[in-house]
Amino acid sequence: MQGKLMSTDSAEAVYAGIDVSKDWLDVYLHPAGVQMRLANRLDGLRRLRRQLQGLAVERVVLEPTGKYHRMAHRTLSTWGYPVAVVNPWRARRFAEARGVPDKTDRLDARLLALLGQSLSPSPTAPARPELEELQELVNARSAAMAEAVAVGNRLEAAQSGFLRAELARRRKSLAAHLERLSARIARCIQADPGLAARQAILCSIPGIGPVVAAALLAGLSELGQGSGKAAARLAGLAPVADDSGNRKGQRHIHGGRMAPRNALYMAALSAARYEPGLKACYDRLIARGKAKKLALTAVMRKLVVLANTLIAANRTYSKTPPQNP
Repeated sequence: MQGKLMSTDSAEAVYAGIDVSKDWLDVYLHPAGVQMRLANRLDGLRRLRRQLQGLAVERVVLEPTGKYHRMAHRTLSTWGYPVAVVNPWRARRFAEARGVPDKTDRLDARLLALLGQSLSPSPTAPARPELEELQELVNARSAAMAEAVAVGNRLEAAQSGFLRAELARRRKSLAAHLERLSARIARCIQADPGLAARQAILCSIPGIGPVVAAALLAGLSELGQGSGKAAARLAGLAPVADDSGNRKGQRHIHGGRMAPRNALYMAALSAARYEPGLKACYDRLIARGKAKKLALTAVMRKLVVLANTLIAANRTYSKTPPQNP
């Protein structure tokens, strides 16, 4: 531990930045300048809790790191600390804005604490265990599908009889693995009434099937909790303005969550062909000379906004809008 020790019962607001890795939690307490490295285990978190006792902790800030941040996030939240999980891209831009190009664990912890003070990110509620399992399963299925495609491509190009036999066995094994993952995902969703209800709503939307619905449940769990624009921004489907003076720059999508966006792309391909309203939107943009990819992006954005609206209203899709009583 480095820096001055903090006195207990202090009224001064304290901001804790935590850089999480598999084995360690690098912690920085601002404004005291206390720096410490703790084990990424429950005993390490207990040491941190003792250090924070009596302090006016305004915010604890950390970045998502796969599964390694989950215990710290859930445990500190359970103990009553306001924990904000911030987008790594946002944290990196904050560091660059402060003129800090370097990146180390200790430095990242300090910058996260400063980000907490400067930007006051909202606390993030920990995901329920059921949702965390679904996220793991959906990510595993995406990885297995990508591997299956790669093995299939190698099989088509292979000339060696031995290699073709090996690749064929691998592809068959992956197909069985995917079936088991899909079955487990379906059971995981059906075992949770909330997830099952949201899946039913999503699957009622043209173009969205069980695979896409699971990707949205896992990757956009905030659907229905905010505006359609916020949902589109989370998915990386909200156009970002690029204007300056009299110049009106072309809008581009930027950032967002890749996995649900990729799933929405597949849904948009189907919806743009078979759902009359979305097909009309797609055809209208093409007629105006827009690129097909841009037109599909517009359909993706409409799909995520529609999903957000229906989940917020807790109703399934209907071609006929509900009538006001």
